[in-house]
Amino acid sequence: MAGIVESDPIPLLTPYKMRKFNLAHRVVLAPLTRQRSYGNVPQPHAILYYSQRATGSNGGLLITEATGVSDTAQGYPDTPGIWTKEHVEAWKPIVDAVHAKGATIFCQIWHVGRVSDSVFQPNGQAPISSTDKSLTPQIRSNGFNIAKFTPPRRLRTDEIPNIVNDFRLAARNAIEAGFDGVEIHGAHGYLLEQFMKDKVNDRTDEYGGSLENRCRFALEVV
Repeated sequence: MAGIVESDPIPLLTPYKMRKFNLAHRVVLAPLTRQRSYGNVPQPHAILYYSQRATGSNGGLLITEATGVSDTAQGYPDTPGIWTKEHVEAWKPIVDAVHAKGATIFCQIWHVGRVSDSVFQPNGQAPISSTDKSLTPQIRSNGFNIAKFTPPRRLRTDEIPNIVNDFRLAARNAIEAGFDGVEIHGAHGYLLEQFMKDKVNDRTDEYGGSLENRCRFALEVV
């Protein structure tokens, strides 16, 4: 027809095969921390939140807000977890609602390490990290609240496999909840990066020193 110019499709809107997942397009919902999972338990309102973002995606990919792998993983109020049966059961209807819209959903799993305060830790204990070096107080994203951090406790070498196992169990729980996969949060100064960064990691065991050693924990988690 005269006046119509044929053009190539926009790559962002073209299908993409991500291993076994056939995504209808390349638009992805990035993880967005919401802090509305009271008591670390995903709430029913998250069913609407995630299913709305799956609406019309026809096979798109959603990645959840960062989700704690254990009770020591928390550093913010009311972020969700996936280390208990209650958490798993709470995630199931959320995942089902996304699948009902034809979308794929991954659970982002994390551990904040030293980016925490004792009020978020079990029994008020110190947060754990690769180091015992403290973080300085920081202004929160709202521009006026000050985030304060409790000095961390350096993980003993023999404790590190337990943290790796926390990630393993969280991934298994995600499978049980119906998630299609997991994304491991390894940035923004949280626990994995606390091991990888030479300015933070001052260990003298096999998890510190060389680049290979500093990456060991992250590789074991993967």
